Amino acid sequence: MTGPFILASASPRRLELLAQVGIAPDRVEPAEIDETPLAGELPRQLARRLARAKADSVAARFPDARVLAADTVVACGRRVLDKPADATEARKTLALLSGRRHRVYGGICIVAGALHRERVVMTQVQFKRLDSAEIEAYVASGEWQGKAGGYAIQGRAGAFVTRINGSYSNVVGLALHETLALLEGVRVA
Repeated sequence: MTGPFILASASPRRLELLAQVGIAPDRVEPAEIDETPLAGELPRQLARRLARAKADSVAARFPDARVLAADTVVACGRRVLDKPADATEARKTLALLSGRRHRVYGGICIVAGALHRERVVMTQVQFKRLDSAEIEAYVASGEWQGKAGGYAIQGRAGAFVTRINGSYSNVVGLALHETLALLEGVRVA
């Protein structure tokens, strides 16, 4: 398939990550879907379902296109840590992550006509113990806004990370290695 390549995401980080490896979509078309987890849905399943739903939504509007969609789900155990709605929620999320390991699931889906290719990449991240001053300073920075899990590893929160096991770019918003492998299959990369 040789139609246009569309990134189905409003995330500037995903666009930046693709640019980092020399890939520029022909269009950026954010998908408007309901991202509410289903009852009993595990974080890995949620990441896969949301990436596929985003890709399918945009592919339905552009049937001749090659569509890349992704979703990032941060989880502590089975608990999904959404984008905090306000500073109070951001404080609670950071306090929960303090001194603990959590997982970041990156769902990736490529749709090209009848072809669907999907992956879920898991990265484990360990935070140091955060004191209340560190949490307050981070919340005051506003960097947590619009971020799954309430932090941006590529920003100030990078100082909180004591260990990472897996793809760094997955935590930022798009697992590049796995995405490039999928894009090669539809002649984008």
